[in-house]
Amino acid sequence: MGNAFELAYGRDFLKFSLPDAVNPLVLRPKDVPGLSDPRRAVAEALAAPTGTPSLLDMLRSRKPRRITVVVNDETRPTPYDALFPPLLEVFNQAGIMDDQLVFVIATGIHPAQSAELNERIYGAAMTKRFRFVNHISTDEAGLISLGTTSSGYECTINRFALETDFLITIGVVMPHYFAGFSGGRKSILPGLAGYRTVAKNHARMVELLDALPPIRENPISLEMIEVARKVGVDFILNTVTNARKEVAKVVAGDLERAWYEAVDFSASLYEVPFEKPVDIAIASACGYPRDVNVYQAQKALDHADRITRPGGAIIWVAACSGGFGEAVFEKWLRKRLTPQEVMRNIRSEFELGGHKAYAIAKVAAEKNVTLVSDLTADETSMLFVRKADSLEKALGEVFAKYGPDARVAVLPDGCLTLPVPAA
Repeated sequence: MGNAFELAYGRDFLKFSLPDAVNPLVLRPKDVPGLSDPRRAVAEALAAPTGTPSLLDMLRSRKPRRITVVVNDETRPTPYDALFPPLLEVFNQAGIMDDQLVFVIATGIHPAQSAELNERIYGAAMTKRFRFVNHISTDEAGLISLGTTSSGYECTINRFALETDFLITIGVVMPHYFAGFSGGRKSILPGLAGYRTVAKNHARMVELLDALPPIRENPISLEMIEVARKVGVDFILNTVTNARKEVAKVVAGDLERAWYEAVDFSASLYEVPFEKPVDIAIASACGYPRDVNVYQAQKALDHADRITRPGGAIIWVAACSGGFGEAVFEKWLRKRLTPQEVMRNIRSEFELGGHKAYAIAKVAAEKNVTLVSDLTADETSMLFVRKADSLEKALGEVFAKYGPDARVAVLPDGCLTLPVPAA
């Protein structure tokens, strides 16, 4: 056996080999080195941002009494050790006191984070020194209406984003299966939006999954920008990390100009061209935290789907130690509908959380999916896919069906690698 691979699985790795006769197409993000001094790069971006004056000049000019800094939750690994020190240094230079700052966690519709988890993510020194607040999308008392969007629905946003004198968002710019890319405007919608607002925005995904528009034309993303502009984001600080989670680029400044700069760089790393769809795709969801639950790990399935022919097979490798990951998503799975029924029902009456069931059903309706995870066989069956007790068993079953001459693609970083047809 040759063609040895190692796939991230939770906090561990799974090893496997393909037969010598198999010549797999291995899709990985572009291998770029991390910056030699990320903190210095952050400091330089804050001092010379894109589309705005330096952060220090803006703070000295505006003299804000209250500053809100929006940060990611656990599901968006973010290099805070590089981001926080230069940012705090600017606050110090501007004469901003600790009690003028609040850090709001952009949970979107995800669960609130515990104090222990916050300490692990942001650092004990930060959580003891500053106030960290969870966004709760269903807490009406914590939301303020901005009126209606251009699409005609009411938009509600966390009051900390509105009742402030200066709003900064921190993010990581990575491919996203229907919004195009994360970061930038996504810190506000869905990050700090009310549940119904997020639902209305995300409902459009059913129109886009078959043919995702270019990012500058994506209606979901454009609506996110509209809302973030309406909220009044003053300054963004975003990074692009490589597959090793090292900081590869830092951008800061204007909500759109700086973010699109990061988008273009992220696309150059993570969009990987291919010539022809394959019979079998093997994709890892990149290990913890990206495979902490099915809700997060779905991105790897979506990426594998893009390179697999109709009727082909996908081996989806994701620990999912946290189970399904979202209550409404799980509710839809426990209905035990067929993939076709799920898609039909979500199209006719969209429900946030159910959109993940839709995304998985769409793949399972066309392809044979095997999941290697910590889920039970019964839980796995709710996802319209088969459970394999081991990666080796999954490979044996798939090759027995598709034969030794099957075309194979391996995506070791499946949550990050976005296959795109070669021009």
